[in-house]
Amino acid sequence: MKALVQHRSLRQRLSWWLALQSFAGLGLVCLAVYLVTEFNFRDRQEETLAQKENVIRHLLLDGKEHGDSENLAHKLDDFLVGHGDLSLEVAQADGFVLYAHTRNQNAKTVWRERQFEVAQPVGQTPAKGLRVKLSLDIQTDNQLLHRLALTLLVAAIGGAIVVSLGGFSLVNLGLAPVRRLASQTRAVSADNLHQRLDGAEQPLELVPLIDQFNALLARIEKAYSQMEGFNADVAHELCTPLATLIANNELALRRPDQADIREVLASNLEELHRLTGIVNDMLFLSQADRGVGARRVSVASLASMAADVLDYHEAALAEAGLTAKVVGDAHGSFDVPLLRRALSNLLGNATRYASTGSIVQINLRTVDEDRVLISVTNYGNTIDPEILPQLFDRFFRADPARSHGQSNHGLGLAIVGAIARMHQGKPVARSENGVTSVGIEIRAH
Repeated sequence: MKALVQHRSLRQRLSWWLALQSFAGLGLVCLAVYLVTEFNFRDRQEETLAQKENVIRHLLLDGKEHGDSENLAHKLDDFLVGHGDLSLEVAQADGFVLYAHTRNQNAKTVWRERQFEVAQPVGQTPAKGLRVKLSLDIQTDNQLLHRLALTLLVAAIGGAIVVSLGGFSLVNLGLAPVRRLASQTRAVSADNLHQRLDGAEQPLELVPLIDQFNALLARIEKAYSQMEGFNADVAHELCTPLATLIANNELALRRPDQADIREVLASNLEELHRLTGIVNDMLFLSQADRGVGARRVSVASLASMAADVLDYHEAALAEAGLTAKVVGDAHGSFDVPLLRRALSNLLGNATRYASTGSIVQINLRTVDEDRVLISVTNYGNTIDPEILPQLFDRFFRADPARSHGQSNHGLGLAIVGAIARMHQGKPVARSENGVTSVGIEIRAH
């Protein structure tokens, strides 16, 4: 059992991809804003600590030089006035704390610390420095960064949602031509194959698809028309011999004379041979349509093969008061039985329609190093140019009166065209000023 194919909506896929792309883009922008802001805060904090360090160094050194150690605490207190975010601790090298000032501490307080030493002046005893720990409260900056992060996250998500909704609407609007195209396609059926898709208001990207679909419809319409005509022609061609067979059998049943029965059987056999010929020709055309290729063998001279075909048609040509000759020659690899059949059909066709006393000419010519033209030329009535393309259709007869209907069932030139295609070639026909030339142009290798 075949698994059910899950079809995914192009609109949904485009909308989801646009939403993800929007969120990723906005997220990257917001992340960059956050990182730059954090870097600026950190840089400002370090710069503040560096400035305060210089001031403290100056105060400590100045106090020692003037021996005002007792007033050092007052100077440091005065320095810290108005700096509620600073904390200071001064200790001797042995760990004895000379000064400690810590304010506004709580559980959420976050410090950025800087530790440094201040050396005593030369001549001061004992020659030991002071250890200073300067701390800056960055709780406010961290809270601001936290609020900024939440704001940017909400902005990224909200922006992605807004862009996604807008993208969904735009995608839905952009796919409207596809829906109209689908509606036009649903309107096409076997009853109106002449209808074509309208690409006037379609996007440029859909125009090649519409053109190809219209071309496909044209081929289907042509094939459908040919099939209908073919069915009608087959019915017409088969009705005549079947009607003859039925009539002959009915007459034979009414007149059970031995001689009459033999005559009826002979007539029936002739009609059965005709039916067999039609069926065999139809089978051959069916095989050609399925892509059966020619079985090529090397042929040194097509003129020799054409002469053999002429010998076979010599009696029919003489009866029609015609003479024939072979002009030119060619060589290559061909399916000899198929070429004999094609040339025989061309000669038979020329014999039926050539003017009495004229010359039928078989032309063999090399078009280029890979193609050969085989044609039969006869003199007679000029064929209407509008009819020429239809000569190779099945059951088509240029003579509407079907004067040769008993001997010709309209598949001869169709077989010639099929043989041309089996040799990777094409049929050709030309009729001007009473000169008609019909043949095939095929590959020689």
